[in-house]
Amino acid sequence: MQKNMYFDYFGGDCFAAVTEGDKLVEFHLDSAGASDISGNIYKGRVVNVLEGMQAAFVAFGQAKNGYLSAGDMPGEGGAGLHLRVGDEVMVQVLKSPIGTKGARLTMNLSFVGKHLIYLPGTPFLGVSRKIADEEERAFLTDLAGRLRFEGDGLIMRTNAPHADAKVLKTEARYLRGLYLAARAAYEEAMTGDLVFRDADVHVRLLRDFDFSEIDKIYIGSETVYRHVLNLMKHAGSRSKAVLYKGEREMFDYFGLEKQVNEILSPRVDLANGAYLVFDKTEALTVIDVNTGKFIGNTDSLEDTVFEANLLAAKEVARQARLRNLGGIVVVDFIDMEEESHRAAVVEALREALKSDRAKCNVSETSGLGLVQFTRKKSKDDNTVMLSKVCPYCKGAGTVLSDTYIAFKIKIALKNCFAEGYENAVVELNAGIFAQIVAKRMFAHTLQNSWKGKRIYMIPHRTFHEEYFLVRGDNSSVLQVPDTAKLLYWPA
Repeated sequence: MQKNMYFDYFGGDCFAAVTEGDKLVEFHLDSAGASDISGNIYKGRVVNVLEGMQAAFVAFGQAKNGYLSAGDMPGEGGAGLHLRVGDEVMVQVLKSPIGTKGARLTMNLSFVGKHLIYLPGTPFLGVSRKIADEEERAFLTDLAGRLRFEGDGLIMRTNAPHADAKVLKTEARYLRGLYLAARAAYEEAMTGDLVFRDADVHVRLLRDFDFSEIDKIYIGSETVYRHVLNLMKHAGSRSKAVLYKGEREMFDYFGLEKQVNEILSPRVDLANGAYLVFDKTEALTVIDVNTGKFIGNTDSLEDTVFEANLLAAKEVARQARLRNLGGIVVVDFIDMEEESHRAAVVEALREALKSDRAKCNVSETSGLGLVQFTRKKSKDDNTVMLSKVCPYCKGAGTVLSDTYIAFKIKIALKNCFAEGYENAVVELNAGIFAQIVAKRMFAHTLQNSWKGKRIYMIPHRTFHEEYFLVRGDNSSVLQVPDTAKLLYWPA
């Protein structure tokens, strides 16, 4: 299956995408003003130490102080809690601020390369979990021991087996050089200063993927194109970069923009007619699987449902990666009677999630028939990056009904008359006005308790449905525009 990468630029922001076949599987928006600061290193200052929680809060130049747990401090056990308020510390962002939560920090620094992760001051040797062969793991661990610097550690990444020892040695020296430069910058920095910036999105993606798996890398910036050529040259890989010069926008030309826009939809249709519905809360994401128009190819309802769930499991994994979901994800698959089918669907989901670069853990089917998995989250999901909270519904996802808006207008009118006014002018949305007239909503009140009152309504096509203004007026002659309508219903 062909795998391509795309990098386009607009106003200082980078739009990055990864496709497998004709399907979009990853999307990243690296904004100049975005909140993703993971990997960056700062000079911080301890502002609070919580002995009971084995943690500290650190000011490091961001709007919210960062959280530093004892496990992310040098030393064993609670030794790191020898920190005191006012201490200056060199901290790296493990997880960017998300919502109301500040960043999670660590003093155990790491520098990520194409093949290696360099751990200054942490004498640990490791091999990527994705490398399963025990002999190869043993060989790589031994090689890491020969490459590392005294007192420091190395982790061999998934790409390490594809590089020779000379390339790995060069990369280890390069990563150590980054640390030494950051250390020197820290010594000269003021509290809150950035002393090391992690790589831009195109570098992060290129170092996380095996070049042998990538067919083409389309780039919309000549500067970045030259940078990528240089990166691939140093990595010992043949160039797969293509400078895009088309007249149409790259994401539109390759059909990516339409797929990016679908990230925002709560519904995802599957090829067989079934569909998924996404419902996101602050704590978790719920995905409901529905058969929709899918009727199956057999006379067995159980087999039809099983087939739909298998396809859904693969799409759930793709959507989790594409939407960059994080935390707890609960999937409500269609009910199946056979235990073997339930186990097979869970296994299909687990297998599909293996291609995800984020760490995922899948649980077995619960007693309620739900499947839960967790996905490590390092930044806001893509719906947050691509959208903003509706200024009208304030995130509720709904607006008030016509009847309830009219009821609120009635409350405002009653208050107006209770203050001694004989006349009232209401400015409101034209559609709400039409509903008030069509349903004779105020007819009974006008014929009884409001008898003798004059109510003029001024409809506006530009008013939001929930917005209205009510003012009282005791003038014998009211000044109202020609569009004003006097509410009057004969008994």
